[in-house]
Amino acid sequence: MTLKNVAPLPNIPWEKKSSGGNVSLNSPLWRYSGNPVIPRNLTACSNSIFNSAVVPFKRSDGTQFAGVFRCDDTARQMNIHVGFSDDGYKWKIADQPIDFIRPDDPDFPMSDYKYDPRVVFVEDRYYIIWCNGYHGACIGMGYTFDFEKFYQLENPLMQYNRNGVLFPRKINGNFALLSRPSDSGHTPFGDIVYSESPDLTFWGKHRHVMSPSDGWQSTKIGAGPAPIETSEGWLLFYHGVLTSCNGFVYAFSACLLDPDKPWKVIARPKPYLITPQEIYECVGDVPNVAFPCAALVDGATNRIALYYGCADTVTGLIFGKVDEIIDWIKQNKK
Repeated sequence: MTLKNVAPLPNIPWEKKSSGGNVSLNSPLWRYSGNPVIPRNLTACSNSIFNSAVVPFKRSDGTQFAGVFRCDDTARQMNIHVGFSDDGYKWKIADQPIDFIRPDDPDFPMSDYKYDPRVVFVEDRYYIIWCNGYHGACIGMGYTFDFEKFYQLENPLMQYNRNGVLFPRKINGNFALLSRPSDSGHTPFGDIVYSESPDLTFWGKHRHVMSPSDGWQSTKIGAGPAPIETSEGWLLFYHGVLTSCNGFVYAFSACLLDPDKPWKVIARPKPYLITPQEIYECVGDVPNVAFPCAALVDGATNRIALYYGCADTVTGLIFGKVDEIIDWIKQNKK
């Protein structure tokens, strides 16, 4: 297995397995021993910080990483804030939400709320994709070159939709997006769907990717971090939801998608990689949630650091190696 189009990242956050301990007997991932890595109250007004996105980004002041963070304030309003870190562990997150620059158009769709962002670098800029409030939940999209100025684009797809995830490069000459069509509520259903666009405005070639299955992913599923390109196909982390007698339980796993036709699933495992087990994953504003949104990858060593939301309250960090994850997927595929 080799990574494709993934640069070395020697300063990736990392902790040896012997320090973090195994997540479970069946998982190649292990939790950071210092979790939660981002507490709920890191800004002046945040009630919770979770389901957030991190990318490598160097600035002259020594910053090594940048991110866009979901910060629900103490009025329980949902918005996204920019943040920076020297090491991927300690973060400085802006107290105020990102103020997007919008086209001078009175009809441009505004946002009632923003949450669950993803960030991915494509060609010459960083794209931000989030769940956007516009007459219900839909996908919002914008971009930045420097994490100082942010520009908002038209919503790519009509409501209702969530979990928009952009691929890190064009597929067949087009931008490629994963999403999960939904409804106006908490959505007790959901499949992952693939779409393409030549210009980020007009979207089509919609293809079904996969549906919920039995067990931990029986209610709904949704894409997590941007897919990672490997010689085995696109590595996609995704969350799945089980409806229990006590409500939804969010866990996550990973699958492999075809390199040229990413709507085709090559291998999908039956078991989860991570399910809520620790106190910070089980106790919070929304109990029993492990929700992946960002992945840092070192192209030289196959090391991966996953940031994930815990109980819709704080942010955790999990480690692993891409080759071991892919081997696990193959061994446990349906």
